[in-house]
Amino acid sequence: MNADQGGSEEKKRVQADEWIVEPLPVAASELGESPFWHPDEEVLYWCDIPGRCLNRYAPASGAHDQWHFDTEPAACAPLLSGGVLLAMRDGLWRFDPRQGRRERLASPPYDPACERFNDGKADAWGRFWVGTIYEPRDRPAAGLYCWHRGSLQRMASDVTTSNGLAWSPDGRRMYWSDTKAHRIDVLDVSPFDGSIAQRRAWVTLPVKQPGQPLQTYGGRPDGAAVDSEGCYWSAMFEGQRLVRFSPAGEVLQEVPLPVRCPTMPCFGGSDLRTLFITTARENRPAQELMAQPWAGRVLQMRVRVPGLPTCFVAE
Repeated sequence: MNADQGGSEEKKRVQADEWIVEPLPVAASELGESPFWHPDEEVLYWCDIPGRCLNRYAPASGAHDQWHFDTEPAACAPLLSGGVLLAMRDGLWRFDPRQGRRERLASPPYDPACERFNDGKADAWGRFWVGTIYEPRDRPAAGLYCWHRGSLQRMASDVTTSNGLAWSPDGRRMYWSDTKAHRIDVLDVSPFDGSIAQRRAWVTLPVKQPGQPLQTYGGRPDGAAVDSEGCYWSAMFEGQRLVRFSPAGEVLQEVPLPVRCPTMPCFGGSDLRTLFITTARENRPAQELMAQPWAGRVLQMRVRVPGLPTCFVAE
């Protein structure tokens, strides 16, 4: 079975579930992450972490650009001053796609031999929030940082794999997940100084049991996005689905996907009703990849409720 045949079969299955999912016409990433829609450029950016590259795709023209680096970019966000902020293993960087040059904004606040930046986004006040992943994954030694106007501060701790950053429509409620712990927390955020308070568990998902088949496992919360109704869309890694939660943490919708490992959704397009979803193929079994040829591709689908506009990082 070739990739086109497999893609057609997967698309029919998703259509039967009332969702039409298609891949962007670009090659797969090893581990796609951190997609964001740039409203001024009308393009989608995303990272391939182990592929060590930043991608950009323009739906109107079909143009696909890539920039390769000597270390892993894990998250990206647009800068108000122009260009892209990159959270990489070796720190935070301002990157100019026109010149292909980067300039360091902050050194890594951790030991790069065992930790790196992971999921990151800007909030409504221009602050860039970014968590880390503690790569041994044997204890919750990772943290959450906030970069604002030249200052990088550690804001929270006690996670192993920081993920799922997103905000309520008013920007005062922040979602933050620990993928390894299968838990999504919420925190209150001050619009004045960015301080956080009252961290509490919001959603806790069942952990995969030894020997449990993936077909009965719902996955663990990876990247996320919030729509204009304040609902939280979470990519369930290894769960082959997206879950849309209400602000109260109730499951409103489950979207089946044609790949086992979605990593992060984001809203884009002129009406913010196209949901883009990065996915992963890194270290997946050969049999799974043969059955799921879209693994690693960026998927897209139309949704009824639009998302929130992309926030820019202020300097």
